[in-house]
Amino acid sequence: MDGTETTGPQSGSSSEVLEILRSRPPQERADAARNREKVLAAAARLFAGKGVEAVSMDAIAAEAGVGKGTLFRRFGDKSGLAVALLDARERDLQERILSGQPPLGPPPAGRDIAPAERLAAFVEAYLDYLFAHLDLVRMSETASPGARYRIGAYGFWHRHVAILLGQALPDADPEALSHAVLAGLTGELATVLKDRYGEPRARAALTWAALAVLAG
Repeated sequence: MDGTETTGPQSGSSSEVLEILRSRPPQERADAARNREKVLAAAARLFAGKGVEAVSMDAIAAEAGVGKGTLFRRFGDKSGLAVALLDARERDLQERILSGQPPLGPPPAGRDIAPAERLAAFVEAYLDYLFAHLDLVRMSETASPGARYRIGAYGFWHRHVAILLGQALPDADPEALSHAVLAGLTGELATVLKDRYGEPRARAALTWAALAVLAG
């Protein structure tokens, strides 16, 4: 799902729309699940110790004690492993958006929260996630042209931002504008800014750019 089309109600049932888009753990046989966890644990150890770019699929297979064929069939390449490793982190953020503390989560009954405030909370939380897993996010997004938009979680981020923009800017095109806002929150750009200016300046610049749309 790329987030460009979402059918169904877009206002009163926005939480139901997001619930449909939320990532869920894969359903699989017990032995397949054990092998999957072994591979992900091995990849996480090697990536943390040597860096994502320096670790080969052969090394991950050896560390996990599985055959290379099994590894490639299951994950395809390192970008597939990156997507799988990020899944739990993405689900945590999605859960906090759906039912966590406001303003990232929804307002409690009887209280309103400005959509601009919720959007600012999302950008801050997303940047926490992005900078905590920058190498993995960058790999997952740049594996092939358009890879970012084929990641299931992107559909969730896009829909959430579009809902908030539609509330904050009723005369705007929230579907297209949501893609434009998220375009500034990529792993590639965050990496360049962090390397050149350091993380605090990178975060400040990305936050300002993402929220500048609200001033228009």
